[in-house]
Amino acid sequence: MQVNQNFCLSKIGAGLMLALVFMIGADFPGIAADDIKLVIDGKTIKSSPPPVIKNDRTLVPVRLVSESLGAKVEWREAEKNVVIIRGNRSVLLRIDNRLVDYYEGSASFGLSDVPPQIIQDRTFVPLRLVSNALGVAIKWDGTSRTVYVDSVLPPEAGQPFAVGIASVQPGQAITGAMQLQAVFSGAVPAGAAEIRFFLLDPETGKGAVIARGNDLAAAYRWLPEASQCGRQVLAVSLYDQEGRFLAGSAIPVEMAVAPQVSLAGIANGQEITDAAALRVNLNFLAEYVKYEITNLKTGKATVTAEADPEGAYQWTPQFTDNGNYTIRTIASDGLGQAYASQPVAVSVNVARKQELRGVAAGTVVEKPVTLWVWRNYPVSMTEYVLKNTRTGKVETLVPADGYSGCSWFPGPEQAGTWELSARVKDTAGNVHVTGTVTVEVKDTPRLLLQTVGPNQVLTGAVKLKSVANAALNSIEYVLVNPKTGAKKVIARGSDPAAEYSWTPGKNDAGNWNIQAVGTMASGGKVSSEAVPVRVYLGKIYEAKPLMEKSKFLDFVSGLAVKSREKTGMSAALQVAQAILETGWGQSTPVDKYTGKLSYNLFGIKGQGPAGSVISNTWEEYNGNTYRVDAEFRAYYKPEDSWDDHKKLLLNSSRYGPFRAVMNDSTLGAWALKRCGYATDSRYPLKLIDIIKRYNLNKLDEVVI
Repeated sequence: MQVNQNFCLSKIGAGLMLALVFMIGADFPGIAADDIKLVIDGKTIKSSPPPVIKNDRTLVPVRLVSESLGAKVEWREAEKNVVIIRGNRSVLLRIDNRLVDYYEGSASFGLSDVPPQIIQDRTFVPLRLVSNALGVAIKWDGTSRTVYVDSVLPPEAGQPFAVGIASVQPGQAITGAMQLQAVFSGAVPAGAAEIRFFLLDPETGKGAVIARGNDLAAAYRWLPEASQCGRQVLAVSLYDQEGRFLAGSAIPVEMAVAPQVSLAGIANGQEITDAAALRVNLNFLAEYVKYEITNLKTGKATVTAEADPEGAYQWTPQFTDNGNYTIRTIASDGLGQAYASQPVAVSVNVARKQELRGVAAGTVVEKPVTLWVWRNYPVSMTEYVLKNTRTGKVETLVPADGYSGCSWFPGPEQAGTWELSARVKDTAGNVHVTGTVTVEVKDTPRLLLQTVGPNQVLTGAVKLKSVANAALNSIEYVLVNPKTGAKKVIARGSDPAAEYSWTPGKNDAGNWNIQAVGTMASGGKVSSEAVPVRVYLGKIYEAKPLMEKSKFLDFVSGLAVKSREKTGMSAALQVAQAILETGWGQSTPVDKYTGKLSYNLFGIKGQGPAGSVISNTWEEYNGNTYRVDAEFRAYYKPEDSWDDHKKLLLNSSRYGPFRAVMNDSTLGAWALKRCGYATDSRYPLKLIDIIKRYNLNKLDEVVI
């Protein structure tokens, strides 16, 4: 840091008194400021304003140093910085920021355990840091409670910091991924529970947490952004369980990232005989990767969709893909710049495979199953072959389009053990046969209600349709009172396969069982399972806004920043999740029957501090997907929902991989997907897009 040495005290604003903080240390907590004497070069100094005590530290006015030691001081209002110069030494201190710039022929950096701060419109800064920078000695006499400043003696050696960065040297060029590891010059500070690494802008003193964890001795992986370049400050700091700063240090580095991409999971010349898990090695932070697979015979290149830079992409070549290929990966950074790996040449030699699916061996078939053939080559015809092992009888099922699946619901007349297989014809006319799957069929007629599911809430007209494994002459649908057993036919007809409709009336409100009853062609009746339902014809409340859309971003940003300060979780990622989950706060779950607002910002099910609200979730029954009531957590205020969501991510073992990278919004977004937070394959990309579009990464900008 080169500074202009033509500073004078007249430049200090008349309404602003500069002061210095003398960090006496923790050996004498609670000493009243009035009891402390200040002696500079043998002269007892009476200070105004007087010293004050804050966080077990004594603070004294800077004017004393500037007048007694001849130091020059400049207050930079716009930057909220203080520059102090004595001879060829200088120090730059930032208000509310622990980063300190030293200059004595070259620039260096340090961290203060008490950041410079403004108290009662006056600026206070650490005296010990200034003493080290300007080359004066400081001594504390506990008996007389006196601070001695001696401008003739040099600063006491061994003062700086207890922790440094072992893996990086001052001024080192950072060209790609690094392992960051702390080194301790002495004992680890008592109570140290967390370590954080920062990359800071030397001009502003602001930056981001680039790695963090609770293992103080561990090496932490850092993937720098490709766009970062020039002089930066790399810092490490230790914190206790409450997040209080204990110690730290900082060094200058030169960011000169040279993006490198290489394909992993396969090797040059490898023969691929089955699925291959493709991965990528990167030395920079990528937003996503794609894989380009080129057929060398045809020249056709296939590019995959965006994939997880930290995960595996499963490539499953087909039998018809046999031949020679090159594969490369393309990684995109946050600015949309793409970087490609060198291609890897492989040969594909996959055997022709076909397999009957849709039912597992040993299954007792009591409902319709859809038989289908998995194969790794195109076919023009499929036949499903069913052989009764007792009688030797063979039945053949042929799908309508010649190659798709077939539904099979065997009737009582097919009771016994069956061997199932399939024959397929490839596009060259060759027939291939799958292995067999053995299943059991009982001699029981069955009728299944398909269009209504257990615990479904019926709010209007209902479609009624069933399927049977026996021939029926007619069918009727019956409403059964679960308490009295009273029955009411709500639909009937002579076409058992037809779809019927029933519209419940006002008197039908309440809990019922719906049952289908069929008259069999062979005589007798067959009934479906009694399906419990609820008829509700009152008002249904829809999700409603938490607040005006224009206010939502500011509201959740405040919650996210507080949470980041407490937990280390990226505030940008938290805000993006809230935006995506609630549609900018416009779709907050309410109780569908009462309209009670849940304040549930993340759709967490169960019981919350304020109980729950009833909303919808999806279930499946006999091949039919339908909505049922489910409890979602209710809160007294949205802040409670925010905290509950963070507890889920911070405490569940499922989200361990997320916690390892949660300080970074990009790595965190992909980790959420890998941990199973969402089934949407594009969930991470949606979060990253929201973060970029609204510049949410500014929320992760920090000072130490």
